[in-house]
Amino acid sequence: MGRIARFGAWLGKNVDGFIALLLAVGIGVVGLIDDSISEAVKRQVIESGTLLVLALLATAILRDRWRQEPVETAIRESFTSTAALPGRLERLEGVVDEAGRALQDLSVVHVLNGAEEIAKAHAEGRRETDRWIFKGGTGTYFRAVTLPECVAAARKERRALLVRLEILDPGNERVCEAYARFRRSMSQEPDGTGEVWTPERTRKESYATILAGCWYHQRFGLLEIHIGLSATMTTFRWDLSSASLIITGEDPRRALLARRGSFYYDSCTTELMTSLEQAKRVPIELGRSVPLSEEPTIEEVRRLFETLGLPLPRSYTDRDIGDLTRKALRAKNPYL
Repeated sequence: MGRIARFGAWLGKNVDGFIALLLAVGIGVVGLIDDSISEAVKRQVIESGTLLVLALLATAILRDRWRQEPVETAIRESFTSTAALPGRLERLEGVVDEAGRALQDLSVVHVLNGAEEIAKAHAEGRRETDRWIFKGGTGTYFRAVTLPECVAAARKERRALLVRLEILDPGNERVCEAYARFRRSMSQEPDGTGEVWTPERTRKESYATILAGCWYHQRFGLLEIHIGLSATMTTFRWDLSSASLIITGEDPRRALLARRGSFYYDSCTTELMTSLEQAKRVPIELGRSVPLSEEPTIEEVRRLFETLGLPLPRSYTDRDIGDLTRKALRAKNPYL
């Protein structure tokens, strides 16, 4: 039964060719029979059968061509789609590249947890950097750890070091009070220096950072340092080296880290440079005209700040200036 069904399906698809085959066989048989049929009848049968066979063959050819048209159309459409494929692949590659860059940026901006992990990130940043850009409050940690270690590494390797600082303006009482109030709102306890934050301490810490910058500037000729004084406070501290950017807040246990080459690193570099340009500039190059001793004297410190156009408050006693000098050259790490 299966064979009969398959034969019936084949016959349905090729009926015209099958009939033409039977007619051709019949015509051939007519041509071979004996003379019982007149020649005129034979000729008429053969001619009519031949025309019928040709008609059936023509029908079969037309049917096959009609069936082929959808296939040819599909082939042409396939070739058209294939021709457009390179452009689509190029657009797809662009999308994949953009996604890859986005994922890369996300992968290099992550949270540092714990004081030990943050200190390690700072140490790695200082190790081989040729620059350091800082923006924050008074630069207490920068003055105690970052500046002396960066200068020591640069001196050892005999390479130049570029330092850019933006700290609070010690002559601006309003911003010093705002910063001290903010720090006390975060914690009423003394920090690693053993002191609590007051407007007077804020002022001295900023003066000490300026003094430290001038002192190191005079002792390391390859140090290029720029200091800007800000009239507005920030709750963040930015530390940018040639390898990474570290952003810390008032919580010493959490920080953000971005690697060089990421979108975030490049954007923050632009932001820090632009912000420093708008700050009040300290003409630190004038400080070379006031030589500072290994342990600057009271008179040297007073004359230095007058030369810089930042005279110390008249209320400052010799003890206050001695305290300021101690903070500049023997600063304590506030996070220990």
